[in-house]
Amino acid sequence: MPLTYRAAVLHAAQAPLAIETVIAEPLRPGDVRVRVKAASLCHTDLEVIEGGLRFPMPIMLGHEAAGIVEEVGPEAEGVRPGDHVVLSWNPHCGGCFYCGRDLPILCEGYLANGPQAFGFDGAPRARLADGRALRQLMYLGSFAEICTVPAQQAIPVPKALPFDRACLIGCGVMTGAGAAMNVASIRPGDTILVLGCGAVGLAAVQGAKLAGAGHVIAVDLNGDKLALAGRMGADTLVNAATEDAADTARGLTQGRGADVVIESAGHPAAFRTSAEAVRPGGEIVWLGKIDVASDVAFRWGSLMGEKRIRRSSYGGARPARDFPLLAQAYLDGRLMLDELISRRIALDEINEGFAALKRGETIRSVIMF
Repeated sequence: MPLTYRAAVLHAAQAPLAIETVIAEPLRPGDVRVRVKAASLCHTDLEVIEGGLRFPMPIMLGHEAAGIVEEVGPEAEGVRPGDHVVLSWNPHCGGCFYCGRDLPILCEGYLANGPQAFGFDGAPRARLADGRALRQLMYLGSFAEICTVPAQQAIPVPKALPFDRACLIGCGVMTGAGAAMNVASIRPGDTILVLGCGAVGLAAVQGAKLAGAGHVIAVDLNGDKLALAGRMGADTLVNAATEDAADTARGLTQGRGADVVIESAGHPAAFRTSAEAVRPGGEIVWLGKIDVASDVAFRWGSLMGEKRIRRSSYGGARPARDFPLLAQAYLDGRLMLDELISRRIALDEINEGFAALKRGETIRSVIMF
């Protein structure tokens, strides 16, 4: 008898998600079946709902999740039934041009299969009740009771880590903290400016401190998010509605500007500010994104002065290495995750969860299964 489970399915952009019973495909030799225990709502999922990110439909959304391994295929390695795991959305082949250059985020197979929105091998892992193949966002589709993935996407973490905290590591926390710890070249005592204090930006604030930054400037339009950034280690808080972030950075650095700017707001104004606020010879890491067909304009002079600009999608993630390290940092009290959770909701409340995210009321709503 086939395995069935409940999942949130998007049939068309600008439409609500439908909670449906779907059918799991048979487990492939290298796959693992994970019982999802918590999955958080991210802006990337909202972009698909609103049509800014375009994927074939119908599709299961969700890519920040944690759960328990229930079943493993005969060729699955590194994970066993009963393991608590955080799911990674960046499977990679390990042997292509980019994997050979230590850039798994650019893996040729990952990029080639991504637009199909199936598993990493290009095959579906679930079907609708009428037999149609069901797509899955970012190789996961984790707004579901079950998620079937290659073993490399299920990363064991300590069982002491609560699932609602664990799921945050899978995308937002990894991206923000990793930008500071893996991508940027932060030196002890550096001044770091973080633009945008959502989940990714708040993780970047903490990652900068863990990397040895001497002074962290947090910038946002929301006073509550700025206050939270302060509790997470930011030394200076800038409300961009009334203050100039670039002027603040220069004022704290004898006129130079920030050593590193991490942009996590995903807005043209923030991208422009990043170039104005960084010092000559400094480094900019762009994490936010806008519609891929949109333009962003810069004052040419702001790009001069040997400044380095890098776009990062996943904070230089090596999930097998980084997820356990971030989990342990939380358990040791060096990484704050509890405060990122605005609401805990049921799967049936997912549409209201996304409405609240769009209204700017939440940092992360977490679906508890």
